[in-house]
Formats: sequence, C-alpha cells, structure tokens
Amino acid sequence: MQDLERIRDKWDRIYLKKDTTAIPEPCYVLSEFKYLLPSSGRALDVACGLGGNALFLARAGLETTAIDISAEAIKKVAGFKHSLIDARCEAIDLDSVKLYDVIVVSHFLDRSISMAIKDALAPGGLLFYQTFVLDKTDVNCGPGSPAYLLESNELLSLFSGLKVLVYSDLSTVGDASYGQRNQSYLVAQRRE
Repeated sequence: MQDLERIRDKWDRIYLKKDTTAIPEPCYVLSEFKYLLPSSGRALDVACGLGGNALFLARAGLETTAIDISAEAIKKVAGFKHSLIDARCEAIDLDSVKLYDVIVVSHFLDRSISMAIKDALAPGGLLFYQTFVLDKTDVNCGPGSPAYLLESNELLSLFSGLKVLVYSDLSTVGDASYGQRNQSYLVAQRRE
C-alpha cells in the first residue's frame, strides 16, 4: 500500500507541474490508425495521464473510461466535461472490468497486467499499445529504468494470441532520423 501511495504522490507532483492550457494530443498509434476504430462502443484508456487518448476516443463516439493513479491527472481529464468520458482515479484493476471494444495504453508498461488487458477486450476488440523501448535512439526519452522499457519484439510476446494488425519496433535500425523511434507500437485484435 505504501508503494502505491508513493507512486501516486510522484505522479500527482508531475501532473501538477504540467501545462494544461493546450488540449493534449493522442498517442501516435491511435491517431495514425484511427480508421481502425469502431464507430461506437466502449473504450478504456489505461494510465490515461492528461487524457489525450480519452478525449480522442470520446470525440470518435466511444464511451470512454479513463483511469489513472494520479488524482491530479484525473481532475484535468474530468475538466474536459465530455459526456462520453468517465474519468476515474484508481489503480489499474482489470480483473473486475467489463469488456471493451477498444483499449489504449500509451507511455505505460506493467507486464503483470498484459493477460488482464487481453481478457478485458471484447471479441473483435482492438488494443492500441505504444510505449518506450530499451534500444532507444535518444537515451533521455522516456523512463531510464529497464523495468519500464520494452525489449525487442516484447509487445508481440506480451499480447500473443491476438491478431496483429499493425506493429513497429524500429529502434536504432537504419537511418534513425526517419520513422517512429524510441517507442514500439501495436494494434491487435481479439479474435471472435
């Protein structure tokens, strides 16, 4: 419990310092592959931060639950006052959730919940996942601890059993001035 409180306090301090005058942007994989989204349904934004993904999903017509451990982040998401966003300050507990047509996870890695994320997808549901890799072109980008960085092709193994629609893990291969670097991303679908 103390560890959870320490993490919550850390993220509350971070979000208190963030500029919230601008509308937050959705993650790359969600905005780039928005044409894969269903026209209606339920979405979950895991570790939503300032809510760029949640707002994007709600504007696309999806009833969106946005969860984050930080009360400060959730206050800012709730400030959007969008009728399709249900912002909740809570630790991630996917064992007790309903099924979702879309789940988005960006800039967050907790390997222990990958099975629960797969189980929370409705049949035909889509997972949009994007986070930082160990083999980065910019070592100052994202977390420094390997515990929060993906190994090469790790998203594929964490979400095996899902149908891979889109995957990228460019890391440092080739001309690093092109393409989405420092992060890996995946769009995958739960089979019917």
